[in-house]
Amino acid sequence: MATGIVYKDLLPIPDETDPNRIATTTTTNDHPTESHALARQDHEEKGAAQLAHGKEVVDLGWNEPKEAMASPLVGGIPNEDLWVLVRRFNKQMYHVKEIPHPPPGGLDLNIADEEEFSPDKLRSNVERLYMTIGIGMIGFGKQIVRLRSWRETRRTAWFCAAYFLAWLFDFIMPLLSLTFLALIVYPPIRPMMFPPAPLALVSGSGGVQKPKAGVLGSHDSATGAPENHKGEAVEQEASNFVNGIASVALSSATGKHPQGDPHSEEGSPGDSVPDPTSIAVGAADAKDMASGVNSGATHDKTKAPMETAMWTKMRPIMHGVADVTDGWERFANALSPTPPFPRDSHRLRLAGLVLPLVLASVFVTSYMFMKGVTFGVGFGFFGDPIISRGLELLNRKFPNWQKLLELRNTVLKGVPTNAQLTLTLLRVGEANKAPLPPPPRSHEPPPEVAAHVGEQDLRATGADYPLNATQEELDDAMTHDPSVAHETDGADIDNAKNAKHGKKGSKILGFFKGTIRGGVETAIGTDKLKAKAGSMHAKNRLGAVPPKNEDLTSGPVEFKARYLGKKGHVYIPSTATIPCLAFSTDSSIEKIGTAQRDDLHPEWSIPVGNIAEMRKAGGYGWKAKLVIGWAMGREVADAMEIVERNGTKWKITAVPLRDELFNRLIAMGGQKWECW
Repeated sequence: MATGIVYKDLLPIPDETDPNRIATTTTTNDHPTESHALARQDHEEKGAAQLAHGKEVVDLGWNEPKEAMASPLVGGIPNEDLWVLVRRFNKQMYHVKEIPHPPPGGLDLNIADEEEFSPDKLRSNVERLYMTIGIGMIGFGKQIVRLRSWRETRRTAWFCAAYFLAWLFDFIMPLLSLTFLALIVYPPIRPMMFPPAPLALVSGSGGVQKPKAGVLGSHDSATGAPENHKGEAVEQEASNFVNGIASVALSSATGKHPQGDPHSEEGSPGDSVPDPTSIAVGAADAKDMASGVNSGATHDKTKAPMETAMWTKMRPIMHGVADVTDGWERFANALSPTPPFPRDSHRLRLAGLVLPLVLASVFVTSYMFMKGVTFGVGFGFFGDPIISRGLELLNRKFPNWQKLLELRNTVLKGVPTNAQLTLTLLRVGEANKAPLPPPPRSHEPPPEVAAHVGEQDLRATGADYPLNATQEELDDAMTHDPSVAHETDGADIDNAKNAKHGKKGSKILGFFKGTIRGGVETAIGTDKLKAKAGSMHAKNRLGAVPPKNEDLTSGPVEFKARYLGKKGHVYIPSTATIPCLAFSTDSSIEKIGTAQRDDLHPEWSIPVGNIAEMRKAGGYGWKAKLVIGWAMGREVADAMEIVERNGTKWKITAVPLRDELFNRLIAMGGQKWECW
């Protein structure tokens, strides 16, 4: 019987918004997501990882310097940009699970609603917030001050003339909406209207300044700090941004007040101890006790409930930060898409939304606009009875309607976050049996020399000089000056910022460092005895701190690792019909590899398509890891847990290239992943 037109006919609900639909496809040939489909397409612009290869897995330079790698690895994206994405992907991905239903927006690797909270993950999300939204807003602010300063006279004059002409004829809103439409649809107009300049080189008045790092060593960072590889300066800024917040909060908690602290002399009590802010949060209690405030655990009845409330709210806060950052990344990738994602379709979709605003702005008067806004404010404030009953009706009649309104399911459907983009690029390599090499590492500090600045990095519109500065002024601003990085706005900031341990305090720290180093080395040696005695925890710790002279290079097929404390390799057979992951203790893998060998007898082997969950785990607990890093200055080889669909768990430990192994496994199969 005909039922007439329903809302599904007018606005179809994407299949992936229905959580009850099950789709258990696990082969890449069936294209379970748009990411899988894009990875297996025949791309017009090809890099080394997209060329036809034989049955063997090709090594594109996993243990080679960047100069020896083919360029580009993926067509349409420079290697440096690719490595920036992979490096940040490694910091963001901790724990993934397979999902049986189609992913929202057609792309997997979305954040689960029940995502697990950890302080390290919160730190990662705050760093992402700085690297995406923070740097973006700094760049926006720099463009505004350049435009307002009238230093680039012709460009500002054109903006000024257009604005006041539109104001004169009541055409402001159409002008703004047309400008937005042009910026979306026609990318070449963006550098014409807003010519680029290194962020650190632009002063608060729109002119040229000496970068905060004392040298212009990078173009996209706020400080201009030097970097060995593109993006490292911004990543270090993000890390120090979080550290700075923690340092200020810790100093506040401990009551650090340099203005009221008399200058200590040699031999004073303060010279015998380190700065409390550098050793423990518990110094806050000591400060209260010294002030005569009985706020210890036995007297303070607010401590436990406040701590509980704070930690309880951390997960939704972390999830909110991640959602905001994901939305920013999606809009950025829609406006400036990266292959293999389509170049124009997403931008045209956004333009289609702005076009009605252009038409409406021609006919809607300012009176009509303000009348509508004030009505909306009043209805939102006083209309709770209507709003609540309307939401109840929606939840009852149309379950999951909220999913339909999410940007990733509508306007930004099919537009990736940076993590989803990175996963697609990794899948491109796996689809062609050419795993992408890991980002190159450099153990040397970056040179403190000015980075090359070309016309694509610093320019002005028309005949204006960039930043209205001469070449001599630009050269002087970009050259190295070591004193600039330490300049602050006053002596009070210097006193609050600097941590002074005193001579005796430094000796105490050095003594503890040496003592702890010896204790850690003893504990590492004891683990071998405990492992032989059958301790599972000791077995999992074996090899987590590799000897200094040990060669840790491995991949892309064989990866050094341990299982139950036994030294060996996990490997992905390169010619197997069904990709699988296996572990073997055969030492001959070190010399002749695993290619086309039938003599290897792995202790276990699991099909990659049967993996349902992967989690990065630590080689040691976080406290032990901090101690090892501080006292020994050594890197810890971490572990990874793998769970099959039948619930069987495998834990491989002491994996120097854990992130690279994780990336290969997450990109190989047809699973649809979700971040936890």
